[in-house]
Amino acid sequence: MRSTAGILLLLSSALLSSAQVAPQCSVPNEVQSARLVRGYPPTMKFNIGDRVYYRCREGFTPKDGKPFVVCNDGAWSKLTLQCEKKSCSYAGDLQNGELIYEGNSYLGEKAYAKCKKGYTLKGSDFLLCTESGWVGKFPSCEEGEATCSAPVVANSTQRADAASVYQVGDRISFSCNRGFQLEGSNEITCATNGQWQPKPPRCVQKVERTQPQTKQTNGDCGAPLPPPIGSNAYLVDKYAMKTSFSSGNKVYYSCNVGYTPKAGSRGRKCKNGEWTKLRLECERKLCGHAGEIENGHFDYTGVKFGDTATAKCDEGYILVGRATRNCLSQGWDGRIPVCEVAVCDEPTKTNAIRKGPTEPPYRYRSVIQYRCQTGMLDGPRQIYCTSDGTWSAFPPQCKEFTCTPPDIPYAYWMGSHREKFNAMDVISVECDRGYSIQGPTSISCSREGQWIPSLPRCIPDRRSQY
Repeated sequence: MRSTAGILLLLSSALLSSAQVAPQCSVPNEVQSARLVRGYPPTMKFNIGDRVYYRCREGFTPKDGKPFVVCNDGAWSKLTLQCEKKSCSYAGDLQNGELIYEGNSYLGEKAYAKCKKGYTLKGSDFLLCTESGWVGKFPSCEEGEATCSAPVVANSTQRADAASVYQVGDRISFSCNRGFQLEGSNEITCATNGQWQPKPPRCVQKVERTQPQTKQTNGDCGAPLPPPIGSNAYLVDKYAMKTSFSSGNKVYYSCNVGYTPKAGSRGRKCKNGEWTKLRLECERKLCGHAGEIENGHFDYTGVKFGDTATAKCDEGYILVGRATRNCLSQGWDGRIPVCEVAVCDEPTKTNAIRKGPTEPPYRYRSVIQYRCQTGMLDGPRQIYCTSDGTWSAFPPQCKEFTCTPPDIPYAYWMGSHREKFNAMDVISVECDRGYSIQGPTSISCSREGQWIPSLPRCIPDRRSQY
């Protein structure tokens, strides 16, 4: 009896000793494209056979492999989960142009819009790939190349053939009239957005520091000083080069470009060696009303030389023509634009079922609704034609969402062990020996890619703690 008991005691001690020295695993490391599903204390240990689950990081999606590692003899098995960067699908067709994609359409990358020759880009020149798909108003290419209106630079001379409209790439050089100096670049170029680059310069009146000429004993006069700053007048060129005038001689002044005489005499007279006072007053020329726009109006900075009138269409109408008219010395430049009713092009076709108008014209505020025969909508349930003739969003697509294997510590499930579960798949969950389940024993993969009603927990049996 004693020998048998001794043998049993030795065997028990040996088994206990071997169990105590069984190698354990420390908390595994995270990887570049995946992270641990849950957080673990740094000092936590795992026994042989324990599993730890990973999940792809934000901006990545599962491609292949199993989402867990297993503790085996103090070391973790190799993680086979492969995560690839999320990307956006095809952004759509740009009529009369193309979208040039940056890279592989990964999150944060852009698709740039480029119009064919003879067309002008309207709207944003790029779309941005985000978690929810491409964002930004879809651009359009309108017939007609971008043009620049004639720049207004008072008191200057253009070194180019004057025109009311300039094409992209056209250049204009400026020089200021006598008595004025240039502020800014002397050359500007018509850019693809219909704006001058850099901004047109200014010609400002020179500040003469010349002292008044002393009275000559013979009654003659020297060259007259420039008119006061702000008078907007200049000495007529034929008098500008003379340095001496006899008593009784007269000189004449004119108003600067864009200005017209308001009051006072244009002349000054040399009298007893001194010039009489210049009394000419110049005021900006008046352009008046820029015209009537049906279904729109003009916003004015003023109606005099140098002012602008900007056309604005009523809501639901789109401007056709050049928006801005400039008040020049000869009147308003350009033509009165037109406001046409806004219509949207055919929206990009997807695998979702449409409800609403089925063929163009799609007028302002037209609404198209979408639903799925199978799967879930990835995108808005409806889109509408906006006031600028573009759709409010990209049409949605129907996608089948899947669930990753549930991460329930100390649990296993009955049924197939797959990397992904489809919507409506059901699995039964059971706990390891020594643990009891708390929560539902059966869970289902929803169409939203979530396990429902909720994941259960496996908690230690009370009796196993004694």
